[in-house]
Amino acid sequence: MKFSVWPNPERPPAEVLDLARLADSEGWFGLWYADHYMPNTGSETIQPGDVHECWAMLPAVAAVTEHIRVGSLVAPTSVHHPAVLANRAATIDHISNGRMVLGIGAGWQINEHAAYGIELQEPGPRVSRFEEAIQIIRSLLGEDRTDFNGEYYDIDDAPADPKPIQSPLPILVGTGSPRMLRITARHADEWNTWGGPAMAGGALDKFRIACEQVERDPDSMWKSAQALVFRTDNDEFAANVRGGDMGERSIVGSTDELVDQLGQYAELGFDEFIVPDFTLGATPDDRFANYRALQADVIAQLA
Repeated sequence: MKFSVWPNPERPPAEVLDLARLADSEGWFGLWYADHYMPNTGSETIQPGDVHECWAMLPAVAAVTEHIRVGSLVAPTSVHHPAVLANRAATIDHISNGRMVLGIGAGWQINEHAAYGIELQEPGPRVSRFEEAIQIIRSLLGEDRTDFNGEYYDIDDAPADPKPIQSPLPILVGTGSPRMLRITARHADEWNTWGGPAMAGGALDKFRIACEQVERDPDSMWKSAQALVFRTDNDEFAANVRGGDMGERSIVGSTDELVDQLGQYAELGFDEFIVPDFTLGATPDDRFANYRALQADVIAQLA
């Protein structure tokens, strides 16, 4: 199983680029970056806070690295036109010399849609729009010209050049609903989910069912998961995390316990685990030290 880093988009760009260089030089697999414009509140409420823009950051990360994959986790098709996403991804693939992964989803964050006047449709039509968008993106990245006539998009003899270096450029979808899982199995190369081993494992079972329904071999697709990581020998703190709101989306415990929990992802069939920096410390030095410690003390035992 591979391991990647995920900086919070509130981090200053200089810190993100330093983390990218660290990951590139110290054997991490990739760097993922969220595509949002403001802190999430779960409603239309606006909460002040810095959020740096994904499609400005990814080319910079690509330019200062040589080895790691770079990708969006994930770009909402409710916000971005599929032609824009395809052309951005192809260009970053060239900047990175073939290391770009285009992560996409249907869109979900309420406040950024409301604040900017971007329609956040009901789930049914939102997924239908996504289904059209992923087909258009796939065609633009791989075909000389694209024609598409759908309910949401009309594409007429459209080029998207230059084509990416990778053929195909990987498309990842982050999702969990049954219909979105079927669309992912039909059209994507990679699938991503949140959660500790139990939560992620349950989602993986549903993904495998979706693959069976569309006659796709689930082992032909790259599968990744992320969870908040808490390394601690304090049993009371660990119990509080497990019982908290993010308990199902976390892994927590001593070095040996983290080794065991991460090993469960590999046993379940995941190919990549993504480590967010959200819980790794209050300063850049703390966060970088914790990434290095996780790699040396935990990840090294899983090699």
